[in-house]
Amino acid sequence: MNQNKTNPNLEEDVYQPKSGSFRDKISTIDSSGKRAWIFPKKPRGKLYNYRWIVAIILLTLLFAGPFIKYKGEPFMLFNIFERKFILFGQLFWPQDFHLVVLLLITFIVFIILFTVIFGRIFCGWVCPQTIFMEFVFRQIEYWIEGDFNKQKKLARQAWNFEKIWKKTLKHLLFYAIAFAISNTFLAYLVGIDNLKELVVNGPMANLASFVAILLFSGVFYFIFAFFREQVCLIACPYGRLQGVLLDSKSIVVAYDYKRGEPKGKYNPLEDRASTSKGDCIDCKSCITVCPTGIDIRNGTQLECINCTACIDACDSIMDRVGLPRGLIRYDSEKGISEGVRKIFNGRTIAYSVVLTILLLVVGTLFTLRSDVEATILRVPATLFQEYGPNQLSNVYKVQLVNKTRNDLPVQLELVSHQGEIKIMGDPIVVEGGNIKEANFLVIIDKESLTASNTRIVIEVKSDDKLLSSYKTTFIGPNRLDQKN
Repeated sequence: MNQNKTNPNLEEDVYQPKSGSFRDKISTIDSSGKRAWIFPKKPRGKLYNYRWIVAIILLTLLFAGPFIKYKGEPFMLFNIFERKFILFGQLFWPQDFHLVVLLLITFIVFIILFTVIFGRIFCGWVCPQTIFMEFVFRQIEYWIEGDFNKQKKLARQAWNFEKIWKKTLKHLLFYAIAFAISNTFLAYLVGIDNLKELVVNGPMANLASFVAILLFSGVFYFIFAFFREQVCLIACPYGRLQGVLLDSKSIVVAYDYKRGEPKGKYNPLEDRASTSKGDCIDCKSCITVCPTGIDIRNGTQLECINCTACIDACDSIMDRVGLPRGLIRYDSEKGISEGVRKIFNGRTIAYSVVLTILLLVVGTLFTLRSDVEATILRVPATLFQEYGPNQLSNVYKVQLVNKTRNDLPVQLELVSHQGEIKIMGDPIVVEGGNIKEANFLVIIDKESLTASNTRIVIEVKSDDKLLSSYKTTFIGPNRLDQKN
């Protein structure tokens, strides 16, 4: 066993593969420049089982999410058409957009921090592309066409009856699942009740929506049936961030070149220590299970999504040949070269501080968020009016957004000057989760006005409970005109 063996011929810091052994092309492009289809072997192992558990939890939450309700409303809703959003049971409106921006900034900082420390583990364990590809569509492929060798054989053979029925069945199931995914996302946009209504009414009653769903389903089908790993290699920008965010201390899926090199085929009668061979027996199992077709032994690469399939494959081989596990493992370049693993450094601590501050700010803003958002504006192109011998009036419009689920009676009260407010129409009652607009008069005594533009304060109340306070401008005559 060569668990702690170090080859003195290797450079101390960075492993340099032998000349000609390092890849010089993308794994999904062949020598003629055409697309090279990848047929990964079905992974097996402890980490793969853990990924199955994570995938089942995430898929269950995704498909069950539209059916979960809280106080009669969807638990999660992203209705961009009516500009109504519900996150974890809490109503949000466009007036709360600043909170969404802060949440996005917090999420981006979290991704940066997480990537700096743990590399691209998000892609292999949580990313929707990976979850759907590896644990839904790829499983159907394994079920219908068999494992990787059978898939390769089927791809090479002529279009006989076996190939036609297998390919047809596979693609029909692919499109059916893509259609289910599209409807799930639609349920998050319009709500499950509206989606049920669309289904009951039939496609002809909502032809535009039905065509849109078919097109979106076609996009999902294309991605998972044909584009596949190219999303991670070409379309996803997150992979490109690795070059900026990762350093020698980042924890990634890594090959222990100090223990594994030089490679050599396994011979049970050979003493590998005496022949100076490393623990890597060059079985290429890590390559056959890789969903992006790379050789992890060449080091951290853009295509690596940290799915850990190569770790399980390598560990199983090590068990069979009687060598220690961990030739491919979660570790850092510095950890492999120096044998010391240290997660936190100055940069990760700084990111942690920023993330903590953002979480505190966002949490505080969510706590202080008012139940009713009020916008009060003086009606455009209107001037002051005489209201009796001693008073002046201005016309205003109020827009009230009720962020609760309860109907709220609203009163407006002038608190900065002597005067009153008169609602034009019925008393204001804002239904739960809706917007209400109303016009009203602000009437102020002339003696209280000291300028042509006077700042006034209006309080918005519900059952004598202060909801918000709003400042606006009251227009009056010029004081010189009043004297004359």
